[in-house]
Amino acid sequence: MKLLHVDSSISGENSASRKLTQQIVAEWTAKHPDTQVEYLDLVAEAPNHFTTAAMAPRTGQTDGLSAEQVAENAVSEKLVSQFLAADVVVIGAPFYNFSIPTQLKAWIDRLAQPGRTFRYTAAGPEGLAKGKTVIVASSRGGVYSTTEAMQALEHQESYLKVVLGFFGVTDVRIVRAEGLGMGPDAVAAAFASAANDVKAVTAA
Repeated sequence: MKLLHVDSSISGENSASRKLTQQIVAEWTAKHPDTQVEYLDLVAEAPNHFTTAAMAPRTGQTDGLSAEQVAENAVSEKLVSQFLAADVVVIGAPFYNFSIPTQLKAWIDRLAQPGRTFRYTAAGPEGLAKGKTVIVASSRGGVYSTTEAMQALEHQESYLKVVLGFFGVTDVRIVRAEGLGMGPDAVAAAFASAANDVKAVTAA
């Protein structure tokens, strides 16, 4: 079994999502000792934001590519191959300005490749990255999960579920620590709740 551990927080050792992904990976490997772990830090190794240079090979253009297009396609190929090879993907996804970090979005843009992670058919789009388990370590300063009004402001977990579903991933599990900006008691409660989530999502 191969596990891809992805972090995207800019906060380093102070990051809640990085703490959560470490806990998830440690718990998963303890329960599944045959797991091979590969690590990707999207802050240390951030792909460029999506450009026409990165897009060109996906449109079917193979001749006359510029050096920039060849280089950008190599980055996309490396990242999508790494993702497709993983049986389990653990994604650290902090909540920045109602959504995800731009580094994480840039990674997703490189994964979204027709013929690799999805395809269009006469019946509509079909995900090609089926059979994976994705565990999202979600961290956020406010509480967005308990009311419809706050859920409407959340484009982090909801976005990841949509795009992963588009890729064909139906087993998306959430480890959530929220309310982290609401004082020490809220932080302690958030991490206690997340610890229970970690045990649950790594059980199967």
